[in-house]
Amino acid sequence: MNYFRTALLLAGLTALFMGVGFLIGGAGGAMIALVVAAGMNLFAYWNSDKMVLSMHGAQEVDPRSAPDLYAMVAELARRANLPMPRVYIMDNPQPNAFATGRNPENAAVAVTTGLLRALDRNEIAGVVAHELAHIANRDTLIMTITATIAGAISMLGNFAMFSGLSGNRDNNNGFGLIGTMAMVILAPIAALLVQMAISRTREYAADNLGAQISGEPMALASALSKIANIAHMVPNEAAEHQPATAHMFIINPLSGARMDNLFATHPATENRIAALQQLAAAVGMRPAAAAAAAGPRHGVWGGGQGGGSSRGPSDGPWGGGGGGSSRGPWG
Repeated sequence: MNYFRTALLLAGLTALFMGVGFLIGGAGGAMIALVVAAGMNLFAYWNSDKMVLSMHGAQEVDPRSAPDLYAMVAELARRANLPMPRVYIMDNPQPNAFATGRNPENAAVAVTTGLLRALDRNEIAGVVAHELAHIANRDTLIMTITATIAGAISMLGNFAMFSGLSGNRDNNNGFGLIGTMAMVILAPIAALLVQMAISRTREYAADNLGAQISGEPMALASALSKIANIAHMVPNEAAEHQPATAHMFIINPLSGARMDNLFATHPATENRIAALQQLAAAVGMRPAAAAAAAGPRHGVWGGGQGGGSSRGPSDGPWGGGGGGSSRGPWG
């Protein structure tokens, strides 16, 4: 089903690409756009994950540079029966995260420094588990290719507007300036709607599976609440410059589109939290005490310390020995 959805998505975005090409250069422009789109689809399949990580300044880390985070991802990946993904950190004050990669064998999980500072250990585990759920569900290929091509459509739309406004009289597409302006407006909206078609339902599915992987639905619910509240106040400059990648993040990183409506990249956070509360109740956990009810052996930090989920937010993700969050995300 995911392969069918990917093919349908690529076909729709390619058609949009050809439509803008037709406005710019008529039938010849449409054919050129088709060739470019075919090459872009092939390139995106193999390289879009690297492009997205580069867009957001993500730096790969290993067991030496970020031991606790790396160990957490490894343990959660083991629970999810997934290969170990590459782990990246983005130097960004907004708490957020995304996953990318064409398949589980070539996947990556990226988190921001803001996320590592703002959330406690179990909340970070819930976020990482959510991203691993996207990998397990094979959402990441669709998400990453959509980001690449939707961004290209917006760029091509801007070029079409420039061509139309510059009075290109060699344009024989028959639409003229009005048609060009209409396509400039409608093409990015159509690309956004394609993003919406695949984005909103997959977030609920990833929340559900991620909560099962981490074993603590309410830790993920708490993380979503914290991220959404802080994201409203702390801008994500990289995402603002690359809005086509917004649907990849666990919470919409942009300053707009906060409501659960047609043009929202994500379902309303309140709705996602409610679904996680229902999941917690279904497995016999009281929502108000679900995170505390999970003992150390259920948490990703485990071991003989007995700390596990008993650590408060003030301890930060790196905790231990009084060092706490002062150590920062690099261990």
